[in-house]
Amino acid sequence: MTSDDAAQRTSTEWWRVDTATLHARKQELEIIKRRADAEQNAILAEINSRGVRGCSGHSTLAALIFEDFHVTDKEATARANRVLALHPGVEVGGGTVPPLAPLTAAAAAEGAIGGSQIDAIIRTLARIPSTVPEEDVRAGEKILVDLARHAGPRQIARAGRRLLDELDPDGKEPRNEDPKDVRPEMRFVKHRDGTLGLKATLDLETYARLKSDLDPMAKPHKAIDGIRDSRTQDERYGDAFTDYVRLKTTSRNLPGQAGEATHILVTMSYDDLIRDIGEAHLDHVGPISATDARILACDARVRPGVLGTAGEPLDIGRSKRTVSLAQKYALTIRDGGCAFPGCDMPVPRCTAHHIVFWRHHGETKIDNLVLLCTKHHRLIHHSTWKVQIAQDGLPEFTPPAYLDPTGTPRRNTMHLRI
Repeated sequence: MTSDDAAQRTSTEWWRVDTATLHARKQELEIIKRRADAEQNAILAEINSRGVRGCSGHSTLAALIFEDFHVTDKEATARANRVLALHPGVEVGGGTVPPLAPLTAAAAAEGAIGGSQIDAIIRTLARIPSTVPEEDVRAGEKILVDLARHAGPRQIARAGRRLLDELDPDGKEPRNEDPKDVRPEMRFVKHRDGTLGLKATLDLETYARLKSDLDPMAKPHKAIDGIRDSRTQDERYGDAFTDYVRLKTTSRNLPGQAGEATHILVTMSYDDLIRDIGEAHLDHVGPISATDARILACDARVRPGVLGTAGEPLDIGRSKRTVSLAQKYALTIRDGGCAFPGCDMPVPRCTAHHIVFWRHHGETKIDNLVLLCTKHHRLIHHSTWKVQIAQDGLPEFTPPAYLDPTGTPRRNTMHLRI
């Protein structure tokens, strides 16, 4: 009996199959699964190259995997890391970054190696100093890939440590043993997947001040109807830092630029502005999509600049669309926090979003405003989710057709409305 014949049997008939066929079939299925994973990773890499936000509305590739495949944060991150390591990356501005592990990608496509083996290889490659010649890196990767064809992640990790000892015999420089003498440093970085970040070394006092400010903002949200805050600690601190920066940059006590409060400038051509296409230019970052420009335009600290066909400034717009204190109170009472279905983000972490965009002459009035957290604000701009105010005066959201072909509106029931 061949394994193909066995494949046609139902699971209740495997007891009839001889042991050799069982072993052969389980190996065949493992190869099929690995090849399917490799194909899915290639699809995810293509989505990433086109822009995850534009394709799905998610902020990162890991967020897409987490939401679409209903896996844990840890698994979503691991799977995203594999995609980014095995396929070319995308720089801010559209450039291409070569893959970290091209030989590993080829072996994965064959079905010869799987997830945990891939992880062990890319962890080693990520630690190789940039000063090591490319040919030596590829030779080292080939050693690990050949080993992975018949070894597990623990053996690969041991071989990886030996490889690092050969390629970087001096290892990392010793850590400064006196943190009190550390010189504060900060560096803005661009990641392989196109996201932006920063790396910092802080003195003891600055570290303590920042952590004491962020700790209360990073606490898990109180469970509502038995549903707990699903964010990881890192995600909570990320959200807290985002809100911290927003709060600090809107302070009147911060130093200004040319006599004005701190702001950033977004510029784009008049034609692109009207047609919702093309690119804008964001201070300190560079080219961004027209959609990202519209998201930033909702922020009170962004000043839009419209350019003519020759690049001449046509209009430098207002730096904010004023939402009055009374309107903010009314939104607090009506929405109670982020109005997106299932989100428990509280009012202080939300901003007022114009349902009919302000640049499309949407008015700043209650029935054209809705409170959204940063994540869902971006989702509304980057996807086909629709928001409207229902006849009873409450916001409701209609999902994309691929999520719900019926187009049934959804509401947030997480907040207690007064």
